[in-house]
Amino acid sequence: MSTPLEVEPGSSSAQPEALLEGAGKIEGRSLWQISWTRLKRDKVALAGGFVVVFLILVAVFAPLICKIFGVTPNEFHQDLVDPSLQTSIAKWNGISWDHPFGIEPVNGRDIFARIVYGARISLLIAFLATIVSVVIGTVMGIVAGYFGGWIDTIISRLMDIFLAFPLVLFALALVGAIPDKLLGLQGDSLRVALIVFIIGFFSWPYIGRIIRGQTLSLREREFVDAARSLGARRPYILFTELLPNLIAPILVYSTLLIPTNVLFEAALSYLGVGVRPPTASWGDMLSTAANWYQVVPLYMIPPGLAIFVTVLAFNLFGDGLRDALDPRSR
Repeated sequence: MSTPLEVEPGSSSAQPEALLEGAGKIEGRSLWQISWTRLKRDKVALAGGFVVVFLILVAVFAPLICKIFGVTPNEFHQDLVDPSLQTSIAKWNGISWDHPFGIEPVNGRDIFARIVYGARISLLIAFLATIVSVVIGTVMGIVAGYFGGWIDTIISRLMDIFLAFPLVLFALALVGAIPDKLLGLQGDSLRVALIVFIIGFFSWPYIGRIIRGQTLSLREREFVDAARSLGARRPYILFTELLPNLIAPILVYSTLLIPTNVLFEAALSYLGVGVRPPTASWGDMLSTAANWYQVVPLYMIPPGLAIFVTVLAFNLFGDGLRDALDPRSR
């Protein structure tokens, strides 16, 4: 037998703990901490996130912003409009220190104030419709993916029916048939609730399909089997075990669904079935600009640019968030 190797007590090999003295503790990081670290590296996504936060602040503090600039969205400035409308282009559509984005043709309303107030309508409808569709789609997707069988078949066919539904035509027909007062709502409140219902209730299958696919893979995982073996009931498994693991795809798809809803609201307002004038809306401003394009072409730029920047910012932030939460998708 070979003689055991003797190591002097004072050597570093004899006390490996001494090598770790002064080294900091290794702390584990959660999924959200790791995702935030990845997201901070994506400068484009951060820029989109800052623009999103800025737009939300503009929408929330629209009255204060307009008060600081001394403008109002529905005040007519007939004295600033040339009756012939032939000199508006030479005057840059009335752009001045008092009216940074100029004034509308014919009635002379301030474009800057209407853009700011239009952000309230667009973002409010987009966020509310997204919440409705996410809640319905998440519940239906989890139920279909977890239970399977005939329940999955019924919900999946229901998704196919909603996806094949002509949403724009239905919106045009429904808005024309709804009276001016319904369920205690009237005016802009009724129009906003109606648009939120149309967008949210008929767009839930998009996120429902994603949640269903994720649930089909999660229901076979070990933690779900462990919950079943411990006697956990189905509602507990659905909303305590599965739902927390679906937060990431829900959050990512929500950020990508909001710009789609902004575009849909603008399209409805453009077609005349959105909020009613004189309430400011980006789609309605584009519709009016189309009628005066040959006389005042600059009037189309502010609302079009507002929609473009909003949709681009949400898409960039959503793409960056998706890459941060699921780097395998890159």
